[in-house]
Amino acid sequence: MSNKKIRVMIVDDSMVSREILSRGISSDPAIEIVGKAVDPFDARDKILECKPDVMTCDIEMPKMNGIEFIKRLLPQYPIPIIVVSTVSEAVFEAMNAGAVDFATKPDVQCPKGVEAFIIDLIAKIKVASQAKIKKALPLATSSANSATSVMPSDPLRGKTTVPSPDKIIVMGASTGGTEALYSVLKALPENIPGILIVQHIPPVFSRLFANRLDTQTKLKVKEAQTGDYVEQGRVYIAPGDKHMRIVKIGEKYKIECFSGEKVNGHCPSADVLFSSAAKVAGNNAMGVILTGMGYDGAKGLMAMRRRGSRTIGQDESSSVVYGMPKAAFEIGAVERQVSLDAIPRTILSILKM
Repeated sequence: MSNKKIRVMIVDDSMVSREILSRGISSDPAIEIVGKAVDPFDARDKILECKPDVMTCDIEMPKMNGIEFIKRLLPQYPIPIIVVSTVSEAVFEAMNAGAVDFATKPDVQCPKGVEAFIIDLIAKIKVASQAKIKKALPLATSSANSATSVMPSDPLRGKTTVPSPDKIIVMGASTGGTEALYSVLKALPENIPGILIVQHIPPVFSRLFANRLDTQTKLKVKEAQTGDYVEQGRVYIAPGDKHMRIVKIGEKYKIECFSGEKVNGHCPSADVLFSSAAKVAGNNAMGVILTGMGYDGAKGLMAMRRRGSRTIGQDESSSVVYGMPKAAFEIGAVERQVSLDAIPRTILSILKM
């Protein structure tokens, strides 16, 4: 392991925010603050001098907002960027532009909130320092329907089939997952089996994320609630502060969202969802594990495979962070490892749609 410190630049027009970030982040011995910038133009002038490994960036700034800055910066300087902003759908625009993660600005009058924010941001910086920068995904493309056909080798090519109502798909993702999930969901047809998703994401943002996917895909997407029944063509996003599992009620799958201790450092946890799918759905379930740091989801996906579920993992080259998919692959939980672009057609091929 290298002892080289992670070099961080802070871009924020607020002096108070810059100082809170600087003092907080630099308290970790593995991180060094190498520069502070008051706006994107100031940052542009300092990048070559400071050579940051990771950059934190506000969204609302004078002269140029953070989203536009990210779009212009990354083609020239592929630096992992963490957006630090207030609660807003704009963070997802920043993620689409190429940011690798985001953190919510705390209330500076709440010391405990600031402390929790700094701890979270330090962890995100360490993950971001290992991330691969991805090109921005267009919000709508002509290829959105292209993956709704089956693989060329499938004898059902050109035919449309409706999967059994017993079928269910569960997905887990973390860093880089918001864009990865969008990439997968936008390519799936309206008659896809019900999909349940654990994305490591803060409270409130899980609802905003669900609403965004609902408007940008053909599927009906919502933040999950206890009592929801899983229906075809619908997607359920776990609330940002609750675990999600499924139970079988008659012939239907019912969702339960509940508070609990973190599992593998996360609430919601992909392992909780996957383990419940293994238990109640068995060979009627499909598990998909996407980009993210850590090993959440690996054991649950293994339980699914042992119960006859089909399992898919994102490959290293297309992952922003090849952590969760790697952990699952290495223990034998992944039946098919494919690139992000190939995941939708792999799902459809397995379902023979």
